[in-house]
Amino acid sequence: MMPGRRVLLAAPLLAVASGARATALPPAAMPMSRLDLPWWRARFAAKAAELQHSKPDLLFLGDSITQDFELAGPEPWRDFAPIWQRFTAGRRAINLGFKGDATSHLLWRIQNGQTSVMAPRAAVVLIGANNFGHLHWPAAPTLTGIETIIATLHARLPATRILLLGVLPSIRNPWVDAQTAQINAMLAQRFANQADRLVTYKDLAPIFMRDGRVDRAAFLDIHLTPPDPPLHPGPASAAAMLAAIEPWVAATLGDRNRLTM
Repeated sequence: MMPGRRVLLAAPLLAVASGARATALPPAAMPMSRLDLPWWRARFAAKAAELQHSKPDLLFLGDSITQDFELAGPEPWRDFAPIWQRFTAGRRAINLGFKGDATSHLLWRIQNGQTSVMAPRAAVVLIGANNFGHLHWPAAPTLTGIETIIATLHARLPATRILLLGVLPSIRNPWVDAQTAQINAMLAQRFANQADRLVTYKDLAPIFMRDGRVDRAAFLDIHLTPPDPPLHPGPASAAAMLAAIEPWVAATLGDRNRLTM
C-alpha cells in the first residue's frame, strides 16, 4: 500500500453541517494520479529519490509554472537557472512542480509520498491554473481543492509554514479571467489574518500587469513556435516573483534576504 492510501479511501466524503448526510467532494478536491503518463511517473520517482536524500527546508509545490524554474535555456527566454540558483544558494530547496497538474493531482502527490520523509520549515504553494484549462473546473470547487491541499499539508507537516500564492493572471479567455479573479478574492478572504500565521496568502498579480492590463511580454509562451496563449511567466517575471516572496522565505528560514528588486 502506498503512503496515504488510507486517506485516499476516506477522502471522497465530507459530512455536511447538519450531520444528517454526506456530500461528495468536487473532483478538484479529490486526489487523482497521473501515473499513466510515463514522464509524470518518471518525474514522481525522481523527486521521491531526491526527497529521500536531501531532507529539504524549503518546498515549492505546483504545476508547470513552478517546474519551469528548472529550465536552463539555451534561449534567454527559457533560462531560469541563474535566478533560481541565486534564490536557492545555501538553502535546501526542492522543486515539486509538475507540468499540467491541477489541484487534484497535487493533492495525490502530497498524500502519496511527497511529504512523508521530511520536516521542511517552509512550503510555497502555487496551484489552480490548470483547473481553469481543459478540466474547466470553476473557482468554487477550485477553492475547495486548494483548501484541501492546505489542510492536508498542515496535517502532515504541522510545523511547516505555508506561503499560498494566488493563481497568476493569464491571457486565455474571458471565462478564465473571471475565474482567476474570483478564486483570488476567495483565497484572500479565506486565508486573511490567520491567527497562527502558519498560512500566509500573497497575490502576485501586480507583477504581470501593465497599464491596467495583463502584459503579454511577461510570459514565455509568446516565444514558442507557434505561440501559445500567455500563461507561463518568463525569466524576468519569475525573478520578480521570487523577489516578491523572498522576504517571507528569508524570515521563515531565518537567513538573509538575498534578492532585491
